[in-house]
Amino acid sequence: MKKRLKTLFYGMSHEHAPGKIATLRKLTDDFEVVAIADDTARHSPSFHNMKFDASGYRIVSESEALQISDIDVVFVETANCDLMEIAGVYAERGIAMHCDKPCGEAMEPYRSIVEKCRAKNVPFQIGYMYRGNPALKWIWKFVAEGGLGDVRFIEADMNHDYQADGYEEYLSTFKAGILYNLGCHLVDTILPMVRGGFVAANPALGVTSGSSTLRFEGTDALIRTSANMPGGVLCRRLRVDGTKGTIDLCPIERFDGKSLTVKLSADETVKNMDFGVQTDRYADQLLDLAAIVRGEKPNDQDYNRDMKTHEITLKACGI
Repeated sequence: MKKRLKTLFYGMSHEHAPGKIATLRKLTDDFEVVAIADDTARHSPSFHNMKFDASGYRIVSESEALQISDIDVVFVETANCDLMEIAGVYAERGIAMHCDKPCGEAMEPYRSIVEKCRAKNVPFQIGYMYRGNPALKWIWKFVAEGGLGDVRFIEADMNHDYQADGYEEYLSTFKAGILYNLGCHLVDTILPMVRGGFVAANPALGVTSGSSTLRFEGTDALIRTSANMPGGVLCRRLRVDGTKGTIDLCPIERFDGKSLTVKLSADETVKNMDFGVQTDRYADQLLDLAAIVRGEKPNDQDYNRDMKTHEITLKACGI
């Protein structure tokens, strides 16, 4: 019987915290949540579009949480501006982490945390939520194997349509508004497919909309974010143009009971590939972390890719 990982869920304030705790409720064969640290007394800028359901779990203060030592993994789900502070504590202790994004409006202290985890061979998984996406994993592999030839241009959109009170005020607490809050997912998505080193970024920034043109040695990319897009998440899109064809993924993810599909146009033919119905955004990534922590597979975290994602996110945001 596999070991259930003793899990501390640190924070209730991140936008993804409700979704993460909901996923952990499904993964009880792998994770045992021993406590949830209530960070809401900080009053750090945050936005809640879902109710955090802590029912059935032990709720502790932050000071109590920091005294809990018998844990295998920590989920860092505080408000954005507090993520690196708490991650730094557990990096020092050598505890495996899942930490939400983005990783701060500077390279430090993120770089220091990554290097501490790398030196100890400790997983420091960042919540780039598309990493478990089956269509994207296929696209990354197909492109890496030369299926599109040389990738010349990528366009990636990440939009929603919350129209919620307080959201614009929340976004205004970031130097680059929504592009900082969401753009890291897009940078993480395109990096496995670009050709050559990073050259320059040309950001166009607003609080509720923002874009950035990214130039690499062999590939140009456009990333766009908006909080006021009719159709919301179902308008999120990835298009990859190569010398042998084009891939179109729209929406990038969906949880409406319909299949996730990829359109591949190559060799004068069009294929529509079906990747089935998505039921959970986070489970695949978290199960992979559990396998590493239990020693069932080696720690295959690409620390360099993670740091590059954050570095280029900041450049895309003009930070």
